Amino acid sequence: MSEPIRVLVTGAAGQIAYSLLFSIAKGDVFGKDQPVVLLLLDITPMLPVLDGVVMELQDCALPLLRDIVPTDKEDVAFRDLDAAILVGSMPRREGMERKDLLKANVAIFKSQGAALEKFAKKTVKVLVVGNPANTNCLIAAKSAPSIPKENFSCLTRLDHNRARSQVAMRCGVPATQVRNVIIWGNHSSTQYPDVHHCLVNMSGSELACFEAVKDDAWLKGDFIATVQQRGAAVIKARKLSSAMSAAKAICDHMKDIWSGTPEGEFISMGIYSSGNSYGVPEDLIYSFPVQIKDKTWKIVDGLAVNDFSRSKMEERDTAVSFLGV
Repeated sequence: MSEPIRVLVTGAAGQIAYSLLFSIAKGDVFGKDQPVVLLLLDITPMLPVLDGVVMELQDCALPLLRDIVPTDKEDVAFRDLDAAILVGSMPRREGMERKDLLKANVAIFKSQGAALEKFAKKTVKVLVVGNPANTNCLIAAKSAPSIPKENFSCLTRLDHNRARSQVAMRCGVPATQVRNVIIWGNHSSTQYPDVHHCLVNMSGSELACFEAVKDDAWLKGDFIATVQQRGAAVIKARKLSSAMSAAKAICDHMKDIWSGTPEGEFISMGIYSSGNSYGVPEDLIYSFPVQIKDKTWKIVDGLAVNDFSRSKMEERDTAVSFLGV
């Protein structure tokens, strides 16, 4: 058995964490022989709820879960971390202006970035989930200058999985038969789900997505709109935001960082844009197609971007520019 790794989940009393913690503690993310210590951070008023979550984790009697530390203190939560999954953020309340939401989150992620800088290992892998995820991730990264920018990423895997699943359902195949969809941009309704490089395995032979689906109008219209607006559709139906699917996407994202991506396959994640070959401005957190090996991601270069894709990529939202971080 290896030494336990220290994994932080923030917003740990919330509904995404409730769907996420069991998978991490069971070994689905960091490996079936990798013991974990879970550090669970939430705001003070949520500590009684968090105690209930801790009881349930204890009652699962999981062999890999070595310790659970519930806390409302950053100096406890961020110490010696191997992985940090930053789920907690200020949710948008009715009547709240976007700029007020951004301002509240700037404060949270500046503080958490500073805590990473001060307490975490310099090798820590940080995944930002709390929205606006791209902006929050950039703020956290800039607030932890001695941790490499490459160690920070934000979640667009949920959008990636949504796109993959839509194509799979349309073709009547399991989602595992669909690979190399791309999410460009932000985890927001300005993202662009791109299937021009996607392959679908139809009864043993791989076809280009457009060939497999045989409905260009759908792929260039309703498909994109469905993926972009899926989060809102879930909220409308459930009266709560996506939790089970968000937790699954977090597991996929962190598992790929830890174990690497399969040969010939790429996934989407929001990463630091510097040095990309797709004309995306420097110094942003932006979702690209990546491959991962030895816990290091590499943007997949040289993919053709046609005029349709280019026009969609340029609709992206760069809210970051006015934040002054």
